[in-house]
Amino acid sequence: MRISYYVFSLTVLLFINNLASAQISGEAAALSDRPVLDGKVLGEIAWEKAKPMSGFVQVKPVEGDPASQKTEVFVGYTADSLYVGVVCYDENPESIISSSNKRDSDLNEEDSFRLVIDTFQSEQDGFVFGTNPSGIEYDGQIASTEMSRFGSGGFNMNWDTSWNVVSRVHDRGWSAEFEIPFKSLRYGSAEIQDWNINFQRNIRRTNEVVFWSPLPVQHGLNRLSLAGTLKGMQVPPQRNLNVTPYIMGKSNSGGALTKSESEEEAGFDLKYSLTPSLTLDVTYNTDFAQVEVDQQQVNLDRFSLFFPEKRPFFLENAGLFSVGDPQQIDLFFSRRIGIGDGGIQLPIAGGVRVSGRVGEATNLGLLQMRSEAVDDVALETDFTVVRVNQEMSNRSSLGMLVVNKENELDDNQTYALDGAWGIGENTTLKGFIAKTDTDGIESRDHALSLSGAYDGQLWSYNAKYSEVGEGFNPEVGFLSRKNYRHTSIYGGRRVRLGESARLLELRPHASYEGYWNLDGIYETGRIHVDNFMIWKNGASLSTAVNFTHESVIDAFDIVDGVTITPGEYDHQELAVYASTDKSAPLNFGLRFIAGGFFGGDRITAAPNIGYRIGDQFKVNFSVNHNDVKVPGGKFRFNLSQLKLSYSFSPKITLQAFVQHNERDDVFATNLRFSWLRSANSGLFLVYNETDDDVLHPGRPRKEFILKYSHIFELLK
Repeated sequence: MRISYYVFSLTVLLFINNLASAQISGEAAALSDRPVLDGKVLGEIAWEKAKPMSGFVQVKPVEGDPASQKTEVFVGYTADSLYVGVVCYDENPESIISSSNKRDSDLNEEDSFRLVIDTFQSEQDGFVFGTNPSGIEYDGQIASTEMSRFGSGGFNMNWDTSWNVVSRVHDRGWSAEFEIPFKSLRYGSAEIQDWNINFQRNIRRTNEVVFWSPLPVQHGLNRLSLAGTLKGMQVPPQRNLNVTPYIMGKSNSGGALTKSESEEEAGFDLKYSLTPSLTLDVTYNTDFAQVEVDQQQVNLDRFSLFFPEKRPFFLENAGLFSVGDPQQIDLFFSRRIGIGDGGIQLPIAGGVRVSGRVGEATNLGLLQMRSEAVDDVALETDFTVVRVNQEMSNRSSLGMLVVNKENELDDNQTYALDGAWGIGENTTLKGFIAKTDTDGIESRDHALSLSGAYDGQLWSYNAKYSEVGEGFNPEVGFLSRKNYRHTSIYGGRRVRLGESARLLELRPHASYEGYWNLDGIYETGRIHVDNFMIWKNGASLSTAVNFTHESVIDAFDIVDGVTITPGEYDHQELAVYASTDKSAPLNFGLRFIAGGFFGGDRITAAPNIGYRIGDQFKVNFSVNHNDVKVPGGKFRFNLSQLKLSYSFSPKITLQAFVQHNERDDVFATNLRFSWLRSANSGLFLVYNETDDDVLHPGRPRKEFILKYSHIFELLK
């Protein structure tokens, strides 16, 4: 009886939440004066016409309760910009936590405020902007509202655009003022528009997450179908033309070079708004010297590792071009352009992209790039991508993708159809079918996937079937493995404890996944049984048992001198993941795995420690220690990583990233100073040093880069 009452109460709560979300709305005010960006909202004449939006509701720790602290949001616009002012009242302003002064830092571990805007009311695409009491710029792009148990679906955190924000802490709490130029957004052609919008505030000392338009616990800010409505937006017709030229000096020494080399380069990016919703981007002599280096990974298997795209040009509307199963079957993977085997940088002559929306619900993406020839490494190659996606109601869509790679020796094409079907608010079916065309390959050149997921307040389930033929060859894509059939299932439950309990939530769950090659051999299997616990202060603990199966058909070297021989291997392992409160100045984390491994044993211990002083200085040190004993031999090695950053201001940052990979005997250092004028433009000083005793013993490769770029607005 008690259980029935509990389930009934939660069902009613969900209904009320959905009803409230559908009805909640606010007005955008036409501002007579442009607000002075100083973080002072209360008492400012410019905000007098704007009506405050308040009444925030908790998602955690107590779902459905009013926020413990009052929040007021003011939204207005001028002829060229959207303005958002927020007052985050706090009874104890001395307890406000601001842990970062660096752009795009994680806002979950500190006091923060975020807003999401769905300008087309598509309920599938949007823009996210956020800040903290230190006034950092945080932005991202949503291309899918679906959450996954391994990430945030189509949320592109690496996307950046030009806008401004200023925050300040005062005796009533803290406040912030956002200035978002309309040219940084995409929207429809109507002069007066309604947009979907929602606001999220984090009150870190109480681990409180609150929303203006209430959400059930399983959804986050990117659930645009549950956002409120911002009425009365008067927007200008866009005809923007921006040019961002750069100049760069580079000096290289060591490695394979017999003497030092210096060179100077110049190039530019151009952005033009064909319509308010469709953008033309042009790049010439494309350079990404300022991009942060890749974080090295440990590969103790025979399959490919995935490294994310970080280069700014490829991040604009990146979600539109994303088709497949992320990090397993990516039918278009932009890192294939301009990055060769082993992460070697290949020069990009230039390219053109048209992306955005045509009509009410049709998304269009066209990309044409050319990479230059490099002696004995790569040929001059042209890349073409065509993407069309038709959005439909309730998170549903249907799309197609064509990818072409062509050089003087061969060409390669990928063709795909994909779709998604939203059922209610919590259920989604997704799938795709694809084919490649490669000279000399005439069979088994297909790939397909079908998945279904339910994500409710109490229970979450998903299941997936995928298949990749032996001849499937997307040369401008990413495959973790080939020639397989894959099946996976997952089931989990959320258990919220009482308000008085220190433990916030239990998430027991279990999953299974299996891989068979197309000849019917059971190659890989894994049963995972876990219980994830999270405390109200943000600390977490996961204790899991895994049952694994591996069938090795062809022998492979796991490290030099240690070979995994063909055979079948069935094992068990214990896995523990733990972390302390990440908002604390000193915090710890641990990943520990111990158990059978290819006929032997493995122990992986990966501790990390983080320390910060205020919101300016941060240091994080981690070690991935591996102790492996297999019939073919034994080995130990560490992957050590040290990250340091000091932010002089939200736009001026000095950071260092040092990595030592004992397995490959590589020591790498990256020093990066950035003085941003706006997103991805400004002054950059970069120093890279790589000491590889295998490839170039005794000759560390050194690189120094000085780069400056500036955005010129030629047409407003």
